[in-house]
Amino acid sequence: MTLETFWFILIAVLFTGYFVLEGFDFGVGMLMPFLGRSHERDTDPLAGDKRRRLIINTIGPVWDGNEVWLLTAGGAMFAAFGGWYATLFSGFYLPLFLILVALIIRICAIEWRAKINDPKWRAWCDAGIGIGSWIPAILWGVAFANIVRGVPIEMQGPNHVYTGGFFNLLNPYALLGGLTTLFVFLTHGAIFIALKTKGSMHDDAQNLAARLAIPTVVVAGGFLLWTQLAYGKDWTWGIFAVTVLAAVAMLAGTWLRREWIAFIANAVAIAGTVALLFCVLFPNVMPSSISDAFNLTTTNSSSSHYTLVIMSWAAVVMTPIVIGYQAWSYWVFRKRLSIEDVPDVAAGLSPSAGTEAAETTAPR
Repeated sequence: MTLETFWFILIAVLFTGYFVLEGFDFGVGMLMPFLGRSHERDTDPLAGDKRRRLIINTIGPVWDGNEVWLLTAGGAMFAAFGGWYATLFSGFYLPLFLILVALIIRICAIEWRAKINDPKWRAWCDAGIGIGSWIPAILWGVAFANIVRGVPIEMQGPNHVYTGGFFNLLNPYALLGGLTTLFVFLTHGAIFIALKTKGSMHDDAQNLAARLAIPTVVVAGGFLLWTQLAYGKDWTWGIFAVTVLAAVAMLAGTWLRREWIAFIANAVAIAGTVALLFCVLFPNVMPSSISDAFNLTTTNSSSSHYTLVIMSWAAVVMTPIVIGYQAWSYWVFRKRLSIEDVPDVAAGLSPSAGTEAAETTAPR
């Protein structure tokens, strides 16, 4: 295996970790307005606010750590494949900029929501969490589908230059990719909420996950089949089959009310989808829809051999440490939450900083 191939695989692994972990964060944010509404049976006037705070607390100790996977993937792409990074971020400037703005809005909304004890303030922050979850959930699928499909790239001197516009990215295949990530993340979030809560919130999340599972399997299955038939290789049928089986297992897990099975199966399905996209892409990193001669590959877009050697040693040492630390944090905050764990007073609590979440999720 060459170092170029090693780093292509490692970047695929980093994006897999990001979509598996940040995927349920996006899902939780998108579902908060629906699962965070008070019920007619609720006698507590603060029930709706408590439900929304409970939902935020399910991801409170881990959401910011999950975003590290994206930062690492982007940094690895910049250092290992400078040509890929430059062409991608210049050609996809508008959608990636929208993703960045949405993520910033989401970060600020989560961090600041509990800083002011005012219903209108929390309502604005809830809207920011929603915006910061819906936009990336759709645009990540659009972006990766376009990378696989190929975009207008030409050679201008020694450089590969994207010559299309924003509307080149809004094609049927890419839009289906956006719907796929949207539905998958919605289902992933519902399953995660069911996994992390008990009581009425657990039941509501389970029921919602079961309703979302069918359209998710249909949409994702259509996208995977289109990807395999149009761009796949003979040996990627195996990845396709494993991914479809995992999606079916997720569907069965939601129907049987086995959230652990559903969550693991959906994580495998997400990992399989990312693996399929990167495998059908290889050895290209960004194909040209104009001519194969203009394709960006792992070879013509990579950094120098010495740079890749230094990066590889750093990755071998640091990656296990980071994964181990994040796994430990998930273990520490493994306890299920309920409405009863949420205090009556919202002021002064910061779920993103772990204040409220740490008090209610750490094992006792």
